[in-house]
Amino acid sequence: MKFTTGQITQAALIAAAYAVLTIAFTPISFGLIQFRISEAFMLLAALTPAAIPGLFIGCVLSNLFGGFGIIDIAFGSIATLLAAVVTYYGGRRIPQSMNKVKPFLLPIPTILLNGFIVGGYLPFVIPEIRAMAESLGIVLAMSIGSVMLGELVITYLVGIPLYLAIRKTNIFKTKAEDRGM
Repeated sequence: MKFTTGQITQAALIAAAYAVLTIAFTPISFGLIQFRISEAFMLLAALTPAAIPGLFIGCVLSNLFGGFGIIDIAFGSIATLLAAVVTYYGGRRIPQSMNKVKPFLLPIPTILLNGFIVGGYLPFVIPEIRAMAESLGIVLAMSIGSVMLGELVITYLVGIPLYLAIRKTNIFKTKAEDRGM
């Protein structure tokens, strides 16, 4: 995928906004219970391919400050990258006839991928989580469920309104799309 100068700028702005929001809200952005406000930007991947590298880089930068080490930097960022790619391509495959429900389908990759990937490793990077129950299965279920809940709340309550507002502006429309290419 080749990016224009404008898309590179968009990616940089998305990365910066993601990182700043995550770090500014550190107490609720990291941990077993997390409501990472910046995850609302995940739906931007349905509007522009520039969001894919922007979200990934923003997540890497955020997780450098998160305190959970290389596992969080690598796997948390990969979860974000995968969710952005699936949102981008999945959003393009949703038929026009489903435009009214499309915004409600877009958060699903983010909720599931971050829930299973991030929720799956949190018990191994936060010792307090492992101490919550005797069974690893119970601890993993709690961890995955809590990450999914945080993603659901942010992507639906903040992400969808943000997506709908930005979609109306056509800010991510390229000149090639304007010419019908």
